[in-house]
Amino acid sequence: MDIELPGMGGIACIEKIKKARPGTNVIVVSVYDQPGLVFEALCAGAGGYLTKNMQPARLLEAIRDIQEGGAPMSTSIARMVVQSFQKNRNSPLTARETEVLEHLARGKSYSSIASELFIDKETVRTHIKNIYFKLEVHSKAEAIEKALRDKLI
Repeated sequence: MDIELPGMGGIACIEKIKKARPGTNVIVVSVYDQPGLVFEALCAGAGGYLTKNMQPARLLEAIRDIQEGGAPMSTSIARMVVQSFQKNRNSPLTARETEVLEHLARGKSYSSIASELFIDKETVRTHIKNIYFKLEVHSKAEAIEKALRDKLI
């Protein structure tokens, strides 16, 4: 499947195929390697993603791989996927502040966070004030958005 197709985009086509025949394996083969498109295609149900600059034998190998349960990806795409799961090692937040922010992002209340982390509710407030200061934000929503964007959580 390519990303750009006449009439219907490749991502929409993947969704349609997966809805009609969930067991169908789809490998994207495209010149596009932008993270947004890659993740949209994978979320739509693509089981692999290759860039068109590959050797022809790699496509045959990828078809075999996906049939055997693998998820074939070009090296650059695989690296992008792996990096998307890694946290930013240069975080300005302490480990405890990160933990508090992760709980906030899951919708936990201050009381719930305090209980789960075995700390006082005022300690949670202090951590949150420190988080806001370090991230230069003024609200919980801004803190969560920036933390997700910067891969702090």
